[in-house]
Amino acid sequence: MQPLIRLLLVAVLPLLASCKGGNAHIIAEEGDTIKMKYARNISLVRHDGFTVASVRNPWDTTRVLHTYLLVPDSVELPSSLPEGTLVRTPMKRALIYSSVHNSLVSELGAIDAIKGVCDARYIHQRDLSERIASGEVVDCGIGTSPDIERIINMSPDGIMLSPFENSGTYGKVGQLGIPIIECADYMETTPLARAEWMRFYGMLFGKEDEAQKMFEATESEYNALKRSVAAASRPNVIIDRLYGQVWYVPSANSTMGTFIKDAGGENPFESYDRSGSVGLAGEEVLYRASDADIWLVRYSQTTDKTLSELAADNAIYPQFKALKEGRVFGCNTTGTYFYEEVPFHPQWLLNDLITIFHDGNGDINATRYFTKMKP
Repeated sequence: MQPLIRLLLVAVLPLLASCKGGNAHIIAEEGDTIKMKYARNISLVRHDGFTVASVRNPWDTTRVLHTYLLVPDSVELPSSLPEGTLVRTPMKRALIYSSVHNSLVSELGAIDAIKGVCDARYIHQRDLSERIASGEVVDCGIGTSPDIERIINMSPDGIMLSPFENSGTYGKVGQLGIPIIECADYMETTPLARAEWMRFYGMLFGKEDEAQKMFEATESEYNALKRSVAAASRPNVIIDRLYGQVWYVPSANSTMGTFIKDAGGENPFESYDRSGSVGLAGEEVLYRASDADIWLVRYSQTTDKTLSELAADNAIYPQFKALKEGRVFGCNTTGTYFYEEVPFHPQWLLNDLITIFHDGNGDINATRYFTKMKP
């Protein structure tokens, strides 16, 4: 791209991407609130000619992280809009950083709208991988340091990325004037709360009805599975292992903590009444959960992990009851779509956990992600 053209694009795009008139009072006028049953970090209000999506700051819930004004491209831009980032819908040239959101957008039937990705090596979808290989979809490099030249050349109408605490304005990407959709779904504290964000993402791509139907099916299946083990005995369950010197365990109000509870399991670390995971020393985990009945281990390697291999990884591992008794179940994320599917299809993981936790509730050979580790 010629330097002059690039300079003009950088100068003009901010004018197209933002809409910050002096009519912020409109936000307070009556609109139709779209009820979110589970999600706490996003609210949607439909007005005449546009929808306001407000993303709450998960790290400071008294503040708004971002406000979006979704305006269909089939209508003229309303003369008066509140402050916020303008997004014309449906998006047709999206740059999507995460394989999680690429997978969802594809499933909603909008794969043709994906024109750019980051971290392509983590994308396992065959159809999307083929488009990347052919150049139809642009590989914009590493998400933490994307290729700005490629982003400008592909001219996206929106960039979907996952925010982090104090992530600021996203450096050079934030200076391009392209709408940045901050996908804070991963900061929700329950599986259904995170999954419900698909309703917002569906709006971005003109797939609102499809997303609503998908979420209703997910919700129905998840809650039916949860009810099926409400009165069952509750085995103690631990998950994952040491990463360096730290073992991250699920707190009471974490997504994984909720999964364990909803599947009829007992979380030894439920006393940590907070959201997210808690980093502990291996000795502390052993002290509190050495007698856990079941051990779930997520890992990524070319071959399936064995019990003997796990036992050799660290001297404390053979001291856990679950390893002694062979009740360790592994999820090799290299060969499964665990990270792509679970955020928006939590019922599939819940079914796995129920099958593992409760004898007679299913065939272990039918699990989707976790399998029993062999000796």
